[in-house]
Amino acid sequence: MSQPKVMILRTAGTNCDQETAHAFECAGAVASFRHINELLENKRLLNDYQILAIPGGFSYGDDISSGRILANQIMNHLPEAMRAFVDAGKPIIGICNGFQVLIKTGLLPGTVADNHGQNCTLTHNTSGSFVDRWVHLSRRSQKCIWTRGLAEIELPVAHGEGRFVADSEAVLRGLWADDRVALVYVRDDGSPANREYPWNPNGSVDDIAGICDQTGLVFGLMPHPERYVDPTQHPAWTSQFPRPTHGAGQAIFSNAVEHVGGNVMNLLNV
Repeated sequence: MSQPKVMILRTAGTNCDQETAHAFECAGAVASFRHINELLENKRLLNDYQILAIPGGFSYGDDISSGRILANQIMNHLPEAMRAFVDAGKPIIGICNGFQVLIKTGLLPGTVADNHGQNCTLTHNTSGSFVDRWVHLSRRSQKCIWTRGLAEIELPVAHGEGRFVADSEAVLRGLWADDRVALVYVRDDGSPANREYPWNPNGSVDDIAGICDQTGLVFGLMPHPERYVDPTQHPAWTSQFPRPTHGAGQAIFSNAVEHVGGNVMNLLNV
């Protein structure tokens, strides 16, 4: 069986690309780095890949607002190519800054409650400062292919603009009703964080840490699963018994690779 090919989309300020590629390769995929300028010059490059990843970092220095410039490039020059990618059954993930990008393109969460375009945002943490810590998460969505089979996991966060806010109460209700809330922040014992720090590190409404689109293929989250694919990346790894085989974040990448793995040849021909 052919190995799925993953495009790791880069631009000025991207700095989590190597870790993201490593996570996908640990899951059995082949990862390639592509600069946004390459894609703008040749949109057909996307046809060569079965998974697209927009990694974390500070794209274009987060000038204007986090992820906005890269989102504008995608939204103004690549909307048809990105939609065709998803329509072909190919998954997309945006991590931290990549999540901000997907939100600001409108690819996430997609149309909700007849609200088109960008209907959510990720804005400044309620603490008013950059937060770098480990958080506990719990899966909610059954349709998101990236979080399939996950229970409660622990991952690191590192962001200054991670507070998820919906455009309206109708959009927020629609996300829940359509099963698009993929991950929520919880307390150490798994109980609701109730927007309280440090369990909810940024003040996100309804403790939302990650969402998917209506297909379950496009997924964005603020925590960094690529930073916990090996057990030794956890700060308490020496006290973990029995020691896990993989870090909790690895399952997210493995889910996507497994999703496309049995259908690689068909996806290549799209």
